[in-house]
Amino acid sequence: MEAFIKATGRAVVIPNDSINTDIILPKQFLKNILKTGFGPHLFYDWRYLADGKINPKFELNKPEHAGATVLITGVDFGSGSSREHAVWALTDYGFRAVIGGSFSDIFYMNATKNGLLPIVLPEAERQILRDIKPDETITIDLPNQIVTYNNNQFHFDINPQWQAKFINGEDDIDVTMKFEAAITAFEKKQPNFD
Repeated sequence: MEAFIKATGRAVVIPNDSINTDIILPKQFLKNILKTGFGPHLFYDWRYLADGKINPKFELNKPEHAGATVLITGVDFGSGSSREHAVWALTDYGFRAVIGGSFSDIFYMNATKNGLLPIVLPEAERQILRDIKPDETITIDLPNQIVTYNNNQFHFDINPQWQAKFINGEDDIDVTMKFEAAITAFEKKQPNFD
């Protein structure tokens, strides 16, 4: 997992509430178990018209939002099925963080396990962030748990264990492997049942 300490990037706003995982990545694209190749299908039904052409009105398709790394959205983001693929689609597209009013518990955990930083901010603060212009940047300082936009600074909370995983660029396997010597010693003490 790529470390996340302090990141500055451009943001795109999709302010809708209750964006579920089927909207984020429709079910017909769940055939791959690799974590790549999902970005082109992110928000598929919104990004593309019925004839398969790009919907020029959708925010992600506007040239000025190309390369955005922060998604600002509404409440109840990631509800619905527990598909981890939805997070993979967001990270494959290039997002490093999603700022919302709330997240589905399963989506939130999938995000933390796959390098997508979910940040919960109240409506008043997200309303200020919604005014961000395509050429402006937002900075996320994870060690200090602060989102900065222009002269505004917003504090966010995160579980210290998840914060440490992001800062160190570690997933659950990396954390487990820190105990490799202890695991090996334990296994050597176990009876052999061959």
